[in-house]
Amino acid sequence: MSRTNIENIYPLSPMQQGMLFHTLYAAEPGVYFVQIGWTLRGDVDVAAFVRAWEEIVARHAILRTGFAWERLERPVQIVRKQVKLPLIELDLRGLPADEQAARVVAFAEEDRRRGFDLAKAPLLRIALLRLADDAYRFVWSRHHILLDGWSTPLLVKEVFALYEAYSQKKELRLERPRPYGDYIGWLEKQDRTRAEAFWRAELGGFTAPTPFRVDRVTPGAADYADEKLTLSEDASAAILAFARQNQLTASTMIQAAWALLLARYSGEDDVLFGATVSGRSAPVPGIDRMVGLFINTLPVRVNAPPGATVLPWLKELHQRQTVLRDWEHTPLVDVQGWSAVPRGTPLFESLVVFENYPVEEALKQGSRGLTVADSRTVERSSFPITLLGVVRRALTLHLSYDRRRFDDAVVKRMLGHLEQILHGFVARPAARLAELSLLPDEERRRS
Repeated sequence: MSRTNIENIYPLSPMQQGMLFHTLYAAEPGVYFVQIGWTLRGDVDVAAFVRAWEEIVARHAILRTGFAWERLERPVQIVRKQVKLPLIELDLRGLPADEQAARVVAFAEEDRRRGFDLAKAPLLRIALLRLADDAYRFVWSRHHILLDGWSTPLLVKEVFALYEAYSQKKELRLERPRPYGDYIGWLEKQDRTRAEAFWRAELGGFTAPTPFRVDRVTPGAADYADEKLTLSEDASAAILAFARQNQLTASTMIQAAWALLLARYSGEDDVLFGATVSGRSAPVPGIDRMVGLFINTLPVRVNAPPGATVLPWLKELHQRQTVLRDWEHTPLVDVQGWSAVPRGTPLFESLVVFENYPVEEALKQGSRGLTVADSRTVERSSFPITLLGVVRRALTLHLSYDRRRFDDAVVKRMLGHLEQILHGFVARPAARLAELSLLPDEERRRS
């Protein structure tokens, strides 16, 4: 790397530190690899589309960033002034439809196996697989260390705005973005002493990760799978209306359901799991429009005594989330060190993520003469099991899990239990937690 091509050097955010560590020590390249694919239909101007992506990379410093850690006391991220956008183009028009589909799947899988060298920017690449004269399968791969989900629709909107201008032989000047380094600068000024006092009190007395008691430990390479359950639109509307009427959020409802599930599975009232926070509440001007990795993963400790009443318990959990927001920038490695859980033992083994950023809406906007369809995202964390809640027209619960730890049938039952808990919150807000059943009617009849 030429020193003349260095624009800036600064530390990593807390989440970047964690992702760097897990990526370097993972046995396989798929950890924190994010791949988004969609189909472009219409009179696609490939030159304009590629130019739009090149401009996006030139605009945003984080997309020109690589990482250095060897022989350094502290890892840093290095912003290059210029990078070349990796582009792959394949023409699959001569293949039968079934073989074409198989080639697209095989390409995506091979691309994920390639992974990224975190020292070499850019940590993203794009591919255009031509399916017909008027159709392409677009694949955008990147390492999660660069971007959070909030950033995705921001970039997609910019891409299509630039594409529309370039395809009409016009120029477009977008508002100059604030660099991600401004957020890092704010992080560096935070008081670590106050954060330590808060987290020591928050985790006091907690000495071991919450057990599942429905899992196992099987040696071998990680084998991740995904299972999802989409609630009916009526059921989803009822859950969201209940949350609004009681000044709760959908995120609170999902975290509460997971907490109660863990309490039932583990047999412990005091449970701990991880949750991803947006990080966008930091008082940095324009942070909602900045592109980068602002999320963080932090422990959520929930006491779920059987005698607690549902609605007051939900409101207490919501209030705790509000308090945690003031400390959402704390590095997880520091939080772990301030707890009584021994070094080398994970603080928690499950993660809850709530997704509320409008990626699909950004894709639907597309560009004149161009339609976007069949969006698919593949990503993987380093946790044995991750619950993702997504609200669109309906509420969908995704579980990503390591098959070395969880059987497929167990995970399917988990989703059914989570659905029942959510229904129970809405139907019986005055009930005690112990009175809520995890079992759907069919499973209850069999038991």
